[in-house]
Amino acid sequence: MPQIAQIAATYASQIFWLLIVFGLIYFVIGRGMMPKIEATVDARERKIADDLAAAQAAHARADELEAAHSAKVEEAKAAVLAATTEAKKAAGLESEKSLKAADAVLAEKAAKAEAALNAAKTEALGSVETVAAEVAQDLVAKVAGLTIDASDAKKAVGAVMAA
Repeated sequence: MPQIAQIAATYASQIFWLLIVFGLIYFVIGRGMMPKIEATVDARERKIADDLAAAQAAHARADELEAAHSAKVEEAKAAVLAATTEAKKAAGLESEKSLKAADAVLAEKAAKAEAALNAAKTEALGSVETVAAEVAQDLVAKVAGLTIDASDAKKAVGAVMAA
C-alpha cells in the first residue's frame, strides 16, 4: 500500500518543520519578548512597592498630625473649661454682691415701711380713741340725757382700751 509507505516520509518532514517552528518561537519569544515583559513586571512591582512605602509614610504622618490636632483640641477644651469656670466664679461673686446690695436696699425699705406702719397704727389708734370718746359722749347724751365733758369721755375710753 502506497499510502502507508509515504507516512514515514511525510511525518519526518512534518516533525522537522515542527521542530524548526518551535525553535523559532522559543528564540523569538523566550529571548526577544520575555526580557521586555520581565522588565515591565519588575518596574510595576517596584512602582507598587514605592507607592506602598509612600502610603505608609503618609499614613504615619497623618497619625502624627491627628495626634497633634487631638492634643491641641484637648488643650483648647481645657482652656475653655478654665475660662468658663473663672467666668462662673466671677459671675457668682458679682451676683452675690448684687444680692447683698438688693437685700440692704430691701431691708432699708422694710424698716421705713414698718416705721410708717407703726406711725399710721398710732395715729389710727389715736383717732379711734377720739372717735370712741365722741361716740361715748353722744351715746350718754341720747341714752341718759346727760352731757359729759370731752376730757371725761376720753379718760373713760382710755381706761376701757387699756383693760
